[in-house]
Amino acid sequence: MEPFKTSADVLFILIGAVMILAMHAGFAFLELGTVRRKNQVNALVKILVDFSVSTLAYFFIGYTLAYGVNFFGSAELLSQKGGYELTKFFFLLTFAAAIPAIVSGGIAERARFNPQLAATFLLVGFIYPFFEGIAWNNAYGIQDWLKNSFGAGFHDFAGSVVVHAVGGWIGLAAVLMLGARRGRYSKDGAIAAHPPSSIPFLALGAWILVVGWFGFNVMSAQTLDKISGLVAMNSLMALVGGTLVALVVGRNDPGFVHNGPLAGLVAICAGSDVMHPLGALVTGGVAGGLFVFMFTLTQNRWKIDDVLGVWPLHGLCGTWGGIAAGIFGSKAFGGIGGVSLPAQLIGTGLGILIAFVGGLAVYGLLKITVGIRLSPEEEFEGTDLTTHKIAATAERETNW
Repeated sequence: MEPFKTSADVLFILIGAVMILAMHAGFAFLELGTVRRKNQVNALVKILVDFSVSTLAYFFIGYTLAYGVNFFGSAELLSQKGGYELTKFFFLLTFAAAIPAIVSGGIAERARFNPQLAATFLLVGFIYPFFEGIAWNNAYGIQDWLKNSFGAGFHDFAGSVVVHAVGGWIGLAAVLMLGARRGRYSKDGAIAAHPPSSIPFLALGAWILVVGWFGFNVMSAQTLDKISGLVAMNSLMALVGGTLVALVVGRNDPGFVHNGPLAGLVAICAGSDVMHPLGALVTGGVAGGLFVFMFTLTQNRWKIDDVLGVWPLHGLCGTWGGIAAGIFGSKAFGGIGGVSLPAQLIGTGLGILIAFVGGLAVYGLLKITVGIRLSPEEEFEGTDLTTHKIAATAERETNW
């Protein structure tokens, strides 16, 4: 029988939801500081509107698909147990809405605004909750099969794979469908540098994300009686490991330094409740180095124009986090145990498959039907319909 949820549980998970909601400001400012100045307004508008579209998609479709729960009963029925199920929806919505926020950074500066809103609805309404239900609600019996086969199910406490790897691999599919920004790579092999437009904004975004991440991880317990100081400590150690390794490997580059803690935190989500703090430090450190190396490789060698590096940061570090939970969560490496490396490999691989295929399907469909790329003129100006309207409004007010 499910334990009774107290008003303290409602407040606990509500605080977590608000902290993760604030992280979306971090996504916005991280993108704002990275893109060129002509695209900054678009980045801000996109993150906010994406969150609103995500809410509708998750409310009407996604949450029901993942958990079999809907909110079409009476308000009196919904308010039972202090409305815990409602605050749980709010909390898990902020996770779901992170998917388009992650993708947004990869496709920045050349994706059309309205088709991206359509992609957001499809991703949050169908693709993300399909795997969420498998990982966190035992849908389709896959977790039972893993337990019977390997002694433990797929373990992802706070979403290294469910949220970050899924978002990152969807982002890779979207970037491949869009192609590089015009002028980024020339036919003779030259690469046009697009340095961050504002290191202070980039740093502000990183700090907002770092602070909110403790809600992301610690509040994933979802009830007050399950709160764990180990999760908080492991999150701290992972962000420190990611920062310092990114500092060294990235040769003091401020962009790498401020993404280092995010890489560490992405990787620690899955096993933050079962690892020893030293294991968390190593997990975060590996993630910090992985991000720097793979960001450089994808941009310069493979010529994949992933503006914020969402595939290395979220896709690959999230993948590493799912695997690391099976390594450092085991008792052999000082962890609590109850994890299985084969189960982690299979669960992580399944998440990648669903995300990448789903991303190709969504963005491929939109590319064929309505188009997902700005026109050359719009891309050159750094505008699309939304930014044009904002600029036109400002001009009218100035003239008036």
